[in-house]
Amino acid sequence: MSDEKFMNKYSISSARAQWHEYNGGNYFVTICTKNRFYYFGEIVNNGCRDGLHNFLEPTMNLTPIGEFADMQFRNVTKHYPYAEIPLWVVMPNHIHAIVVIRGNENDFDCRRAVARRNRRDVARNVSTDEKKHFMSAVAPKRNTLSVVMRGIKAAVTKFAKENGIPFEWQFRFHDRIIRNTDEMNRIAKY
Repeated sequence: MSDEKFMNKYSISSARAQWHEYNGGNYFVTICTKNRFYYFGEIVNNGCRDGLHNFLEPTMNLTPIGEFADMQFRNVTKHYPYAEIPLWVVMPNHIHAIVVIRGNENDFDCRRAVARRNRRDVARNVSTDEKKHFMSAVAPKRNTLSVVMRGIKAAVTKFAKENGIPFEWQFRFHDRIIRNTDEMNRIAKY
């Protein structure tokens, strides 16, 4: 059990798979607004029929912040060339996305993995200068799922502030590692 506190209040262990680096792979991600508030828009049930007497699908009417969030997902590769989001859906209070992080096997450094595993023991037994150097070595890695999600959330928050729109994200995000084609197809259909 970890002694680390989230927001200096709660003991929350990481939801991340300890065996996975998150610097390559396919993920099903959900990010939510704080208190599940409907910042992104509303679903409108058309309740009408098309010319063939079929009921039309409900549609999502996006707010300006919902449109901006949608644009961030559409253009993710411009900001993060190693990431692709082939499918996403913006809902009133959350966003689902399939995120593909293209990893490079040559980027893996065994020293980082060992340092991460032993960081608490090492950090306790070194000087302040050595701790600063060590902590920079184990800081959040580039080219990971977390970097992409943090960047998207920051961009949407910045847009809201610049435009005087009240907005907050829920802390963290939920992800599921997509392990095979069948799972990918089930998620895409969902």
